[in-house]
Amino acid sequence: MAENAKAGTTAWKIDTTRIAGPMELAGYADHVSVRSGQPFRLFVTSTAGAFTVQSFRVGWYGGTGARLVWKSSAIPGRAQPAPTVRPADHLVSTKWQPSLTVQTTGWPAGAYLLLLKAANGKEKYVPITVRSESSQGAVAIVDAVNTYQAYNQWGGYSLYSGPDNSFGSRAHRVTFDRPYDGNGARTLVQSELPLIQLAERSGVRLAYLTSVDVATDPTALTGARGMVSLGHDEYWTVPMRDAVTKARDAGTNLAFLGANAVYWRVRYEPSALGADRVVVGYKDASADPVKNRPETTAKWRSKPNPRPENSLTGMLYECFPAVGSFTVRDPAFFLYAGTGAVQGSKYPGLTATEVDRAYPVAGTPANLQVVAHSPVSCGPSIRTFSDATYYTVPSGAGVFDTGSMNWVPSLRGPNSKTSVDARGVAFARKVTLNLITGMAAGPLGRTHPARGDLATLGASASTSTGSGGSLG
Repeated sequence: MAENAKAGTTAWKIDTTRIAGPMELAGYADHVSVRSGQPFRLFVTSTAGAFTVQSFRVGWYGGTGARLVWKSSAIPGRAQPAPTVRPADHLVSTKWQPSLTVQTTGWPAGAYLLLLKAANGKEKYVPITVRSESSQGAVAIVDAVNTYQAYNQWGGYSLYSGPDNSFGSRAHRVTFDRPYDGNGARTLVQSELPLIQLAERSGVRLAYLTSVDVATDPTALTGARGMVSLGHDEYWTVPMRDAVTKARDAGTNLAFLGANAVYWRVRYEPSALGADRVVVGYKDASADPVKNRPETTAKWRSKPNPRPENSLTGMLYECFPAVGSFTVRDPAFFLYAGTGAVQGSKYPGLTATEVDRAYPVAGTPANLQVVAHSPVSCGPSIRTFSDATYYTVPSGAGVFDTGSMNWVPSLRGPNSKTSVDARGVAFARKVTLNLITGMAAGPLGRTHPARGDLATLGASASTSTGSGGSLG
């Protein structure tokens, strides 16, 4: 790829000692994605003096990880008003003035980290995606912005908790009209960036989209050779799921490279800055004022309109916090080519964090092929399994699910904290490259039809071994 032959830099990286505080330096864009040439506004608060913005496109670039595409001049810093919290649903809002308008002429499609650098040395990211004009003939990488926002605690509230860290104090709505917490791009850096860098290195033709693009643009996946759901892709709207299902049934291969995907159902509402800027997620059908509708926000597997995730991903979410070794069940599986894996090969730590499991229940594809079956523990009392699976559909599309949230982070390299060693990294990278290049060649099922074998595991239909919840 000519883009990745350009000079890269490691200057995009933020040292943890330089991460600014929540109101010391932080910002957000008025779009989660733009097309190349489309301007966007940045809203920044700074009590740390003047700041600059550097735009880094994530990629391989000789192993540096990103390329500097644009840099602003110094911009006077100002303290923007503190956020407000709406009592009824704990929606955190900001009423900030725009700090600058960024022109994107000449920016190639991709995932971007905007690096805010203040005069006092503090730094913070703002993520944005420059979406592709078309996914035709490409493998589409989808940045999971719904999940970014669901976990975003900036201003005190996420879809998980409020300032007291209790589930009961959580927000029912979260908005893109606020900065992200932590370094500003935690999910992108941890759960997406390693895959993006590897995919860019492969030379395969790629397209870039976000969850919002897939949900709101009916043409976003038209003609795509494949779609990649990255390491943490938990929150899906009904239109997004419908669009991905339609693409699969038209021949687009799907890769789920994490676990716990398509678990929570959410919907969008507008904000003061535009359409689809508020993510609504009550996580409780009885609390949601939208009753008995497909868009009622609860688990995808739950009433009032149960549509469990296994009919798309192949599996059900099982549990957290998982610890185990990815254990090969079918060494002849085509994505294992060149790995040296044999039956029973174990890769410590590659199966970890959150995991999925295959169940013989309604919705599970009849030809589901279980290619890894890994014993895991989830906390002190749960002993269960995590699977990796593959199935195909009449269009020829193939669907692969790693069943592990630690798959994408492991692509970065060995990690003693998760017990992932060099051997496991090499295995995960080779399987992932086989997957990406295979998807790019066309519908996987035409040359590699799935061979259903779930029944040979003798698995129970009861989901009680995990913590994902019952069906219906």
